[in-house]
Amino acid sequence: MSTSTVGARTVPAQAPGCEGPARLGAPRPAAAALAHQLRCTVTFAEHLLRRGLTGDDATQRFLAPRLSHLTAPDEMADRRVAAERLALAIRHGEVVCVFGDYDCDGMTATAIVTEAVRALGGKAEPVLASRFDGGYGLGRAALARVLEKAPGLVVTCDCGSSDHESLATLAERGIDAVVIDHHLVPEHPLPALAFLNPHRHECGFPFKGLASCGLALSLVAAVRRELGRELDLKRWLDLVAVGTIADVAPLDGDNRALVRAGLSELGRTRRPGFAALFELAKLRRSAPFTSEDIAFRLAPRLNAPGRLGAPDLALKLIMEQSPERAAGMAATVEQLCRDRRAQQDEILSAAVEEIEGDAPGSRAAFVLGSRDWNPGVVGIVAGRLAERYQRPVAVVGFRGDVGHGSVRGPAGFKLHDALSACSEALVRFGGHQAAAGFEAHIDRLPALKELFDAACRQTVVRPSPDAAARAEPLPLFRDDDPRDVLRDFYRLEPCGEKNPKPALGVQARVRLARQVKGGHLKLELELENGRTLSGFAPGMGEKASDLTESVLAIGTLRPDHFRGGDAAELHVERIEPGAHRPEPAAVLATGSDG
Repeated sequence: MSTSTVGARTVPAQAPGCEGPARLGAPRPAAAALAHQLRCTVTFAEHLLRRGLTGDDATQRFLAPRLSHLTAPDEMADRRVAAERLALAIRHGEVVCVFGDYDCDGMTATAIVTEAVRALGGKAEPVLASRFDGGYGLGRAALARVLEKAPGLVVTCDCGSSDHESLATLAERGIDAVVIDHHLVPEHPLPALAFLNPHRHECGFPFKGLASCGLALSLVAAVRRELGRELDLKRWLDLVAVGTIADVAPLDGDNRALVRAGLSELGRTRRPGFAALFELAKLRRSAPFTSEDIAFRLAPRLNAPGRLGAPDLALKLIMEQSPERAAGMAATVEQLCRDRRAQQDEILSAAVEEIEGDAPGSRAAFVLGSRDWNPGVVGIVAGRLAERYQRPVAVVGFRGDVGHGSVRGPAGFKLHDALSACSEALVRFGGHQAAAGFEAHIDRLPALKELFDAACRQTVVRPSPDAAARAEPLPLFRDDDPRDVLRDFYRLEPCGEKNPKPALGVQARVRLARQVKGGHLKLELELENGRTLSGFAPGMGEKASDLTESVLAIGTLRPDHFRGGDAAELHVERIEPGAHRPEPAAVLATGSDG
C-alpha cells in the first residue's frame, strides 16, 4: 500500500483503482507476449513489465543472478591492506581475535572470518558483543574480553565504526585492527590499519549495499588469493544469506546474486546447527527457501540468546559440527525464543497502553522506557509500534539508571539523523538511517521525548512515484492457477528491501469466512475460473461475518503448509467487501502495451 508522510505521521493512501468499489483490469497484450516468451504466467509477466523488465538481457540477469555477475572488488578501499595483514597473521601463527556484533549480521560475519582463518591454517578466537555487558560495539567491557585472547590482530565485524577510543588503545598496545562494517562512516578517521566499508567516500567499490557478512566473504576471498591457497568460498554463502536478509540489507545488485546462491546452499546445508533449527522451526528443506523463511523463522531464533543474555550460544550453534550437540543447543535456543516472545508481548501491551493514554494523535514520534523492560527485546517492540502507528518509535529498557534503546520508523525515515538532533539527551548512539540504537540516562528520558518529537516533526517523508506505482495490487489474472503464479514468484527471490514481494489483488466469491484462534481470519475463496484459493488474514477475525459475497483481497502468495504439496495461500493484508468483478474489456492503467 502506498503511503504519504507529513512529519513523522504516515497516512495510508488508497491504491490506484481502489477508491470505492475496487476494479482490476485484464492483462495487457505485452504481458501475454512476455509470458509466452518466458514460459510463465501472465500475472508474473505483468509484474515484470511493471518493473521495467521486458524480456531482455537485464531481465535474464534479474531472474537468474549468478555469482559470476558480482562486481569486481578491486576498488574496495583497504581490502588489499586488510588481506595482506590477515595473511601475515595466518603465516606467523598470530592469534586473530574476531570480534562481532550480537545480531545475525555480526554473528555470521564473525563465523565466516573465524572459520576461514582456521581453514587456512591460522588461529582465530571469536568474541561477540553483549547487550548486557558493554552493549553495542567495541566498548571498554568488550575490549577487556578481546585483550584476554592475547591477539596479534583484531578484526571487528559489523561494528567498530564508532569505537575510536578502543581502537586507539589497541594501536597503543601494538595490536593492529581491521574494521569490517557497513554502518554510517564516522566524521573522524578511525585509528585502524584497515576499514572496509563501501560507504566511505574514498571507496571506489560501486555496490554500496553489502552487509558485513558479505564484506567478510570478500575479505576472505582476498586472503585466499594472497596466500595462494585452495578454499571453497561457497561453504559460507548460507551465512551471507542469513546475515544479509536479517539485517534488511538491499536485495538488489551483488546481494541478489549472493543471497540467491546462499538460499540454495541453505536448502542442502551441511551445518548441523541450521538443520536442527529448521526442524524446530518446521522449515521444509524440500521446498525452496525464501527470504521470509530466514527473516521470520530462522533469524529470530539465532537472535534470541543475545536478546535475553549472551549471544555466544547462537554462534556456537552456527559453527557446531556434531549433530548431537547441535540438537541440544538448538533445543535451548528454541526455548529462549519462546521466552523472548513472551517478554516481547508483555512489553508491547504495556507500551500500547501508555501510548493510547497520552493523546497519541498529538505526537510526531514516541519515546517509551521502563526499568521493567528487557533491553534485548525493545528493538522488536519498537518495530511493531512503528508499524502500528506509522511514526518513529524509540523504546528503552533500563538496567539501573542507564538504558539501551532501539529506534524504528516508517520506510524512508532517517532515524540516525533524528537521533543526532537529540544527542544532548543521549550517552551515545549509532546504527543507520533505517534502524538505530542508543544509550540514555533515565533522568534524561523526558528531555529525550521532547527532542525526538521535535526532530521528527521537522522531517517529511514522501514515497517516490515509482514506489507508489509498485504499490498498486497486481491482478491475479483469470486463466492463471495460483500454484503456477507462486512457482513463478519464487524466481523473484530473494524478496525484501529494494525487491518487495508483489502485492496480489484477487477478486473472488467468499465460500467460507471464519474467525480462528488468535483473532485471525481464515478464508476460502472461489476465483472467477472456478478454482479455489485459501486465505489467511492476521488479526481480521472480526470481519468474518461481513464477508458474504464478492471481495477484493489484497496480499501476498505463500505456500499453504496445511494443505501441503504445491498448494498456495493468500496472506491477506487488506480485504474489501462488495468489490466489482473486472470488465472483460478493461485494460490496466499501468504502462502501455510497449
